[in-house]
Amino acid sequence: MTALLSLSGVTAFYGAIQALRGIDLTVRRGEIVTLIGANGAGKSTLMMTICGNPRARTGQILHEGQDITQWPTHRIMRRGIAQAPEGRRIFGRMTVHENLLMGAEVAGRTDIPDRLEQVFALFPRLKERMTQRGGTLSGGEQQMLAIGRALMSRPSLLLLDEPSLGLAPLVVRQIFSAIRDLNRATGLTVLLVEQNAYQALRLAHRGYVLVNGAITMAGTGAELLARPEIRAAYLEGGHA
Repeated sequence: MTALLSLSGVTAFYGAIQALRGIDLTVRRGEIVTLIGANGAGKSTLMMTICGNPRARTGQILHEGQDITQWPTHRIMRRGIAQAPEGRRIFGRMTVHENLLMGAEVAGRTDIPDRLEQVFALFPRLKERMTQRGGTLSGGEQQMLAIGRALMSRPSLLLLDEPSLGLAPLVVRQIFSAIRDLNRATGLTVLLVEQNAYQALRLAHRGYVLVNGAITMAGTGAELLARPEIRAAYLEGGHA
């Protein structure tokens, strides 16, 4: 599999505070790759740096071989990278349908009915809520909407930031099952940031561990699940 996304020596700062320290990471086409780590490790910062905000201070970010390190965010999104951000950030006063149409704008307004049907096949609940305002949805439904809105742009790479955050276990299983089905059916490449290390590593082909802004470990999902230090740090205390 060829590399769809590649980060080499990437650093990022918030003012004088260094958030990312020489990140080397590869996501191959068709893979699900997960990034796990504790709160404050820099996971969301890495996702935002890929999208151009904050800008990488040093290093290089390649998408399909193209250097996008210094590109503005809107240009990066138009290359086929879509993000379902932490906290969902849907448009609360807009309907489900209107939120999904907002996601479609990046890729143009052709084939919108087909794109809507693909989202509804993945998340039937959204079709039932078409005319309902986003802010009145349950947490799980809002997460489905955030993912669906990202998919409306027909991305080649989907960035998912904490999709299980604050959701009930049953809904978490539904979300992760949808991600797996989407990857298997369409070959969509996914980079997943997730605190639920057990679910994420079970889902992912490969994973990286981020500690204090640096990658400390990498391997297949199964390999990382089997590592005693991973189990001690992320899977004990009820997380599994």
